Amino acid sequence: MRSLVIFGATGDLAARMLLPSLYFLEYDGLLPADLRVIGSSRAEMSHAAFAELAHRAIAGRAEAYFDARIWERLQARLSYVMADAGDPASFAALATALRNDEETVFYLSTSPTLFVPIAEALGASGAAAPTSRIVIEKPIGRDLRSCQAINDAIGAVFSERRIFRIDHYLGKEAVQNLLALRFANTLFEPLWNKVSIDHVQITVAESVGVEGRFSYYDHYGAIRDMVQNHVLQLLCLVAMEPPASLDPDSVRNEKVKVLRSLRPIAGRELEKRTVRGQYGRGVADGHTVPGYLDEVGAGPSQTETFVALQANVDNWRWAGVPFYLRTGKRMAERASQIVIQFRDVPYSIFQGQDLLANRLTIRLQPEEQISLSLMNKTPSLEQAGGMQLMPLSLNLSLEQAFPTQPRRRIAYERLLLEALNNNPTLFVRRDEAEAAWTWIDGVVDGWAQHAMSPSAYAAGSWGPAGAFALTERNGHSWYS
Repeated sequence: MRSLVIFGATGDLAARMLLPSLYFLEYDGLLPADLRVIGSSRAEMSHAAFAELAHRAIAGRAEAYFDARIWERLQARLSYVMADAGDPASFAALATALRNDEETVFYLSTSPTLFVPIAEALGASGAAAPTSRIVIEKPIGRDLRSCQAINDAIGAVFSERRIFRIDHYLGKEAVQNLLALRFANTLFEPLWNKVSIDHVQITVAESVGVEGRFSYYDHYGAIRDMVQNHVLQLLCLVAMEPPASLDPDSVRNEKVKVLRSLRPIAGRELEKRTVRGQYGRGVADGHTVPGYLDEVGAGPSQTETFVALQANVDNWRWAGVPFYLRTGKRMAERASQIVIQFRDVPYSIFQGQDLLANRLTIRLQPEEQISLSLMNKTPSLEQAGGMQLMPLSLNLSLEQAFPTQPRRRIAYERLLLEALNNNPTLFVRRDEAEAAWTWIDGVVDGWAQHAMSPSAYAAGSWGPAGAFALTERNGHSWYS
């Protein structure tokens, strides 16, 4: 018998992502036959009450894909055991329930402040066996020191090979496809370097505000909440060297090398290479929305809701190529994309024509799409002025390429399946997380030392004016 134990099973992440993901894995017949799913939280709850909570969450997310027969199969796997991280003795019942399991995966869908108490209680109660694994959500700490403290405490109970640090961006189909695009095609890899690429842009923009999570968000801000994990993970996949294979350590070794090659941003470079912003009142989706300091529970704050950075990877492949990173809340639209801007042709035979350099765009959301912009002749017999050119795009749309798979997968489906199958390739290793924090801490400490406050920007815009100056300083522009 195998078990998946979800701590925080009555919370928002479980309702929106984890329980629906388990339903869809059941729908596709991918869950192990002997797997049972145990929900757990500090609330007293019956098995039936937990099943009803799960039913509501899944039916609301699955919509047209909800099938009573599939639900019955998943419901048969569900049970509930109360466990309170503040009362280690309450874990005894959980340990008893897991006593005869061959292996267990503990998923901590809780506040990061509970990671260590839960791990310690699992160890003390005997619920954590040598074959058990633990999955923890970001953020893992607020800086390098707190990250190391969490890693040390959890590492005292679970070996590193059995700790799965989740970044849900790595479960997105388009992110995984980036590896295939680079390493399964001879077209791109010979050009994937400073000789052919002018610069790289990575944008993760959200149109929503803090959505009632002010107290959490204000403790972290955009650079800790988004750049340290999601954005740097995307940078690593773009910049890393070809791994020897797709085994977990080969891929993660190459990502760590990229993080350790990031040039520190300090001193006067902070003003040139970093921008902080905080949204004020504005218009989003046709409605007037409050500013950050007007949100529910808000107080005086210097926390950034937007950050733009120029990162530089100091190695032979990328020397001199700027990586522009941008993320923020209350932006003009919800969009996540990677733009690879190639260099201009060295000489143009098409005199009088404006040639646009090739550009590869990888869209992660709201739709998943890859497009390559090329110059093409305009169809015409007109000879006056010579051959007329215009840019056109070659598009690879996953929806069009796979019309028999209309449902867009939840990124957590892939990650849950990999955790159940004990494959850590898509999860973050300890040295990887700590290398990311080392670079981020340098920026955050510099902001504090130089008293760099966030600049205001209107909700529904693309951030403060300084974000545009960041790229224009090098003769570049953001691609919205």
